Amino acid sequence: MPEGDTVFRASRSMNKALANRVLTSTDFRVPQHATADLTGQTVTEVVPRGKHMLTRTDAGLTLHTHFKMEGTWHLYKPDTKWRGGPAHEIRAVLKNSAWTAVGYRLAIVELLPTSEEHLAVGHLGPDLLGPDWDLDEALARINARPELAIGEALLDQRNLAGIGNIYKNETLFLKGLHPWTPVNRVQDLAGVVTLAQKLLRLNCEHWAQSTTGNTAPGQRRWVISRGGQPCRRCGTRIATGMQGEPEVERFTYWCPHCQPEPG
Repeated sequence: MPEGDTVFRASRSMNKALANRVLTSTDFRVPQHATADLTGQTVTEVVPRGKHMLTRTDAGLTLHTHFKMEGTWHLYKPDTKWRGGPAHEIRAVLKNSAWTAVGYRLAIVELLPTSEEHLAVGHLGPDLLGPDWDLDEALARINARPELAIGEALLDQRNLAGIGNIYKNETLFLKGLHPWTPVNRVQDLAGVVTLAQKLLRLNCEHWAQSTTGNTAPGQRRWVISRGGQPCRRCGTRIATGMQGEPEVERFTYWCPHCQPEPG
């Protein structure tokens, strides 16, 4: 699933291509908006909100999209072949005189009044990469469920918006925390959240998400997707397990030596 930094970069590219330009045609390939037409409206801005993207127009409308596991937006110059996937995977197309934005495999595509964006993203906690970031508010939300495992708490977008499975696993490794440590047993919760934010911010400037400082293929991660391989620090084999409630469980990775179980 794309993380907050991925959506941040995508929104920045979309904003550069679409903002302050008139839409010359639009095509929404989802049943609820199949007849919608934004032609003639000017895109005012494209902004991220956690893992969500909000494309606003001067008509007071917002196109809300969410990538979920496989979604993506591609930008093409006129007369350029679209290469993001087969046509049946396209969910939305926005065109202006300079660019065509094509949304593939988007799990959420909805149009709503900009004044009602809160109906789509109001449940989210402070955005680690957004202007609304509030560390104290994020900590208060996490601490409201002290018995919850820290790995689950970090992924709950109602606590703080933007952390996905990559940064959950990598942050906990770097802080030496076992993923199933209860929130009320984490001694430096503010440090955990601040580190996750730092990793997200550092990766906003390039597509090769790296938490090790090395962007070479195969060297970018400490534990994520390295189950059974030796820990880069101590050589212990990386352990794996599923964490979370059935509908939101995620593969989790940790080093049993560097991240010992809570006593």
